[in-house]
Amino acid sequence: MERNVTLDFIRGVAILGILLLNIVAFGLPKAAYINPAWAGSVSLSDAWTWAALDLFAQVKFLTLFALLFGAGLQMLLHRGKRWIQSRLTLLVLLGFMHTLLLWDGDILLAYGLVGLVCWRMIRDAPGTRQLFNTGALLYLTGVGVLLLLGFISGDAPNRSWVPDAANIQYEQLWKVNGGTEAISNRADLLSSNLLALGAQYGWQLAGMMLLGGALMRSGWLKGQYSLHHYRRIGAWLIAVGMLINLPGIYAQWHVNWNYRWCAFLLQAPRELSAPFQTIGYAALAFGYWPWLSKLRLVSAITCVGRMALSNYLLQTLICTTLFFRFNLFMKFDRLQLLAFVPAVWAVNLLFSVLWLRYFRQGPLEWLWRQLTARAAGVSLRHSAR
Repeated sequence: MERNVTLDFIRGVAILGILLLNIVAFGLPKAAYINPAWAGSVSLSDAWTWAALDLFAQVKFLTLFALLFGAGLQMLLHRGKRWIQSRLTLLVLLGFMHTLLLWDGDILLAYGLVGLVCWRMIRDAPGTRQLFNTGALLYLTGVGVLLLLGFISGDAPNRSWVPDAANIQYEQLWKVNGGTEAISNRADLLSSNLLALGAQYGWQLAGMMLLGGALMRSGWLKGQYSLHHYRRIGAWLIAVGMLINLPGIYAQWHVNWNYRWCAFLLQAPRELSAPFQTIGYAALAFGYWPWLSKLRLVSAITCVGRMALSNYLLQTLICTTLFFRFNLFMKFDRLQLLAFVPAVWAVNLLFSVLWLRYFRQGPLEWLWRQLTARAAGVSLRHSAR
């Protein structure tokens, strides 16, 4: 099967873009990820950095990756049940190890678990429109659950929103020191994340995967529409997404990042805006691809997309080494942490370009494929990619 180079580029953008948010999770306590006032107060630079990232990046690149994941499931249907289930089960195992041994912000486990459900829904959908509508309904259900949690929650913030000094010190201790205590804490966080996945986030993740499957089935994610269509749709979708998100950003700032409002209720505008902006970003990539494809940087980002799994885990290795092993954790604020991002991107780009000069796949992509073939009982000689 011939590769869709534009999709590789979009996937590369998603992997690189995720780091804009993950760098905060690496360099600051977990509470700082969505709460700029996690320390009780917030500087003006931190607030503006949070606002800009919230508008352009927060949730958007994860949503984009989920969209592409669902598109990939649609593309894999011809492989059959054993191949797909083996591939996703291995992703679940990798995500489990990644979470316990390296970092509690893993997404692979969630994508693998939800993917094991969604691939059947994509396969069994009677038509593209039904698949798209089901995806939209599931996503809106997740947003509805988020609002419900906000209505039933109390106003008093818990330590996950504004941790006290002792909790911050302990989080720094186990992250920097590592060992069995770090594994134990990551296991506790994993159990909480799995509960959240089942109760709320999993609905949205499944919805985006089905939307991705529908857009791939329709030919939209294959670039089968006109350039004018993609450019017009992209501009409109991004504008609509921002108009939905901006009031939520203003309101969170206005209520001073109050727990009940900002941990739940005012998350809804961001979550609702994400599919619009995500699909808009993808549309602009297709719409301007004849021009983009001539740029060397775009070619390098495409290589990152071809090695998405390897590059995602490479980001973890680099950042956990910097912030935990070299004890840079909590040494920088939100804005200063962004200075690390271009350097990590440079490593991703250079690694990908050099590797693909000599090999067809990234190292972990190759291993994943080999293990999938063994688990599915398939000969790779008869299943060329």
